[in-house]
Amino acid sequence: MSNQAEYLSSVGRQFLDRRSFLSQSGTALGSIALAKMLGQDGLLAQERPQIDPAQPYAPRLSHQAAKAKNVIVIFCAGAVSQLETWDYKPELIKRDGKPLKGGPAVTFQGPAGNLARPQYEFKPRGQTGKMVSEMAPHLAELTDDIAFIHSLTSNSNTHGPAENFLSTGFVQDGFPSMGAWVSYALGSENQDVPAFVSIPDPRGVPQASVNNWGPGFLPAEFQGTPFSAKNPIRHLQTPGGVSPSADSATRAFLQRTNERHLAKNPGDNKLAARIASYELAARMQLSVPEISDLSTEPDHIMKSYGADDESNPNKAAFARNCILSRRLIEKGVRFVQLFNGAYASGGKLNWDGHSKLKEQYDIHAEIMDQPAAALIRDLKQRGLLEETLVVWCTEFGRMPFFQKGAKGRDHNPNGFTCWMTGAGVKPGVSHGVTDDLGQKAVENVLSLYDFNATTLHLLGLDHERLTFFHNGLERRLTNVEGELIHQVLA
Repeated sequence: MSNQAEYLSSVGRQFLDRRSFLSQSGTALGSIALAKMLGQDGLLAQERPQIDPAQPYAPRLSHQAAKAKNVIVIFCAGAVSQLETWDYKPELIKRDGKPLKGGPAVTFQGPAGNLARPQYEFKPRGQTGKMVSEMAPHLAELTDDIAFIHSLTSNSNTHGPAENFLSTGFVQDGFPSMGAWVSYALGSENQDVPAFVSIPDPRGVPQASVNNWGPGFLPAEFQGTPFSAKNPIRHLQTPGGVSPSADSATRAFLQRTNERHLAKNPGDNKLAARIASYELAARMQLSVPEISDLSTEPDHIMKSYGADDESNPNKAAFARNCILSRRLIEKGVRFVQLFNGAYASGGKLNWDGHSKLKEQYDIHAEIMDQPAAALIRDLKQRGLLEETLVVWCTEFGRMPFFQKGAKGRDHNPNGFTCWMTGAGVKPGVSHGVTDDLGQKAVENVLSLYDFNATTLHLLGLDHERLTFFHNGLERRLTNVEGELIHQVLA
């Protein structure tokens, strides 16, 4: 024993002494008890949700009192120009057609041209008198209810990675989306519907596709369920030739078999999670078709959203997606991701206006404006906006000059606008400033880390405490960044 003790450290040798051992043990036990009490009171820095694999969608407590019970994220894919929408720059109008002295000679897609004034007129709106573009007149009428954030920046100027950054906090693939983080943290208030639903644009999926609603390294049950008013959930319906009674009996038999198997394998978390997933799918067979059936909506609602617009099928389809979003919120879906714009297509299917910005934005604005504004009004009229956060976002902005030889703007991650309205948001405020030409954030410069941290905060979640241990690191949506944007909080 004495020979072995020679190889111990000085601390290790202390434990061979009875008095030292008892003293150290008492301190250690006290530390364990203290850590447990701090954890129960939510005072530890790292505090992961306690999830029962057999009930992964059960509602869970937030870190603090939440202002919002749920959220709708209107994600405008393709990078909407802040200069044609929300960020008024009179200096850009004065210098229209002139070169930008000291500006970049080449940007993301090629040589830079001359400065170009906004392609839409701006007018003062509401009681605040905020200058907002005529491109989206219906949304412009809601200015007094909106908190604009004009000084956002992104970590990428490429659509796919920038969509990743906005949705997951990282430009690389493989990280959980915000909706997955929220459903992991809070679960669902309705066990018959998914906690997280992603609604692709009628024209297609966004550039980063499933990354926007994927679970990354979180358990798979927290990924988003993609479907729309146009495309229902795949494989949800009973196969042809199978009667409802036979389907019900089959599911009951499968449930009994699964329960017996689980009883023989106690503690098999993956098996319990699979059973929970199948049971949710069975309940969704009854709940989702009812939610998706818009035939029960009155004519005046369909008209207010533009869902009856036979002259513009894409607008009508997006409008139906907006109505579906409201119906999902009514049923207790925690996180709804509503896309406006699809994949890269030279600006034809999304907001990527490189060459014919005005011509293309006329089309995209017509699809987005009335339905999105009607969604906010409808939520407010039903009293749902008091507990629902609505976020309008895009992956980055646009340059103040046209590309050389074109009538469109190149990518700009250095200063752009997103906004919020609804639960917990201070209405009628504008925070952050870009320079006189709208090229770069210069006052209260913010990152999408801050934007996402603020969204989580309104749902009662502390972005620093919402973590998951992966590959030796405590990972979170905001990486090691993020500060709350207090100026937009009510």
